[in-house]
Amino acid sequence: MKRTIKQNKKSAFTIVELLTVMSIIVILIGLLVPALSAAKKYAKYLAQRAQFKGIDDMLADFSSRDESSRGYPPSSALDPTGASYCGAMKLAEAMVGLDMLGFHPDSAYRADGTINGPGTELYWLPEGHLGYETNLRSRWGPFMPVQSAYKLWHVYTNTGPFDPCSVVLCDVYSNVTNNDPTSGARRKIGMPILYYKADPSGIWHDPDNHPPLIDDNNRNIYNSFDNQELIDLGKPFQGDAPHKLSSVAMGGDGLALFYNNMRDHKITTASRPYRPDSYVLISAGFDGEYGTADDVFNFDWKAR
Repeated sequence: MKRTIKQNKKSAFTIVELLTVMSIIVILIGLLVPALSAAKKYAKYLAQRAQFKGIDDMLADFSSRDESSRGYPPSSALDPTGASYCGAMKLAEAMVGLDMLGFHPDSAYRADGTINGPGTELYWLPEGHLGYETNLRSRWGPFMPVQSAYKLWHVYTNTGPFDPCSVVLCDVYSNVTNNDPTSGARRKIGMPILYYKADPSGIWHDPDNHPPLIDDNNRNIYNSFDNQELIDLGKPFQGDAPHKLSSVAMGGDGLALFYNNMRDHKITTASRPYRPDSYVLISAGFDGEYGTADDVFNFDWKAR
């Protein structure tokens, strides 16, 4: 009598089935990655707008105390001595102070942090100094957390005409890898936030009507030169490559781009900027480049 042997056949995927499943997975990943990237960019955008809202609130607090500059810090490219000290740095001084211990109300926004030269320091007094306590009690703020404030040498290897110890507020986009020589730590930080104060005596918003070609009675409301030397330092995370708003382009499309980006296109009877009575803040956005479509402003704006 013959014994019947039953063989159990194990089921398995065929090569065609495996390839089909893998193809589906690849397609799903291809669809998912752009969506995740877009979500990440939008989350950063919301974080940047939140940072700007915080600065707006702190500037409102600052302006309620300061009447010398019509409530807001100045943003001119130079300090009273003619040294390079741009709008972004003056904003940072007002918000946190040059030593990040708060703003001194006697400040004239000088790059060296003094009133009238050596011996009249408003910042960096040592704890044992005779006037240290009085100095600290005179400070305003800091108006915002100092975690967003960095010395210029934290951001740039070459700080150009600026004092490397000048302070700037950086945006939430981590584009720059900083090697801190004091701690050896590597960290990612953002690009400086540009600050432009509106000139209440200005009536124009025209790249052709621009310093140094115009007189004091024929001003633009905003002056693109307020942060030009800082923009010209380039993109430190790309070998100091130039920005779209660098002086390389300032004689042509770059200059027009600055004014076009700031123009309120709802007004058709004349060229007028957004926020003509206060100030403008600009973040370089996700790509870290000033003058591109993903720049973030402290007003509702779309690239044009």
